[in-house]
Amino acid sequence: MDLGLADATAVVVGGGRGMGLAAARCLADDGARIALIGRTAAVLDAAADELSGRGSPDAVGLVADTGDDAQVQRAFDQIGRRWGGGLNILINAVGPSVQGTFDDLTDEQWRTAIDEGALGMVRCVRAALPLLRAADWARIVNFAAQSTQRQSPRLAAYTAAKAMVTSVSKNLSLSLASDEILVNVVSPGSIASEALTGWAESVGVDSSDPYALMAAIDEHFGHPAHLPRAGLPDEIGPVVAFLASKRNSYMTGANVNVDGGSDFT
Repeated sequence: MDLGLADATAVVVGGGRGMGLAAARCLADDGARIALIGRTAAVLDAAADELSGRGSPDAVGLVADTGDDAQVQRAFDQIGRRWGGGLNILINAVGPSVQGTFDDLTDEQWRTAIDEGALGMVRCVRAALPLLRAADWARIVNFAAQSTQRQSPRLAAYTAAKAMVTSVSKNLSLSLASDEILVNVVSPGSIASEALTGWAESVGVDSSDPYALMAAIDEHFGHPAHLPRAGLPDEIGPVVAFLASKRNSYMTGANVNVDGGSDFT
């Protein structure tokens, strides 16, 4: 499907690896110009080189910590100067690293989870808004999590941060409607991201086997899906790309589950 992204401009925060990179690949395949924002230059440069090879003109990686508002603003200022105008797409794919039960979590861990998982997104949207408003059309896609709808005791702070992403995104879909900027959320379920596969290896599970990975998730987190396997990052990318594209012309304020099947909420 032609998503209408030839020469569109896109920023993918957390696009150097995992689900963010999977989304960026889909945008690149359709000819979008892509800037990746993350914290590790080598990872970003490698990803930008890959995207250039897939058809993204002028793909670039920009180092910025989304926990630092000044760094975020500098990155978006660079993007504005580089492309000389508006921004069509902002994708926020960064999530918190904090895990633990309510009884175990410290105040500092709660603050870290909210800052990594939600306030980073807020900073990026705030910095991007002048560029998004200057574009002929604009879309925002934020990553939440299916665990906000099916709770797990071990993901208390993580889920709280992602619930904030969902709430802020819903508010943005309303407040930016007059600008015709569409804002949607994607909620991945058990996806074999780098963080999840790293955890699996640490508990002795073959992370390359999506069926074994789902069995371990069920045992440790109680998050089984209707399908008997974990998902793959490349199964998220096309969904995000559609929501971020001109093909999506009337869908805003939605929370789209990509989770292998769960109860409707």
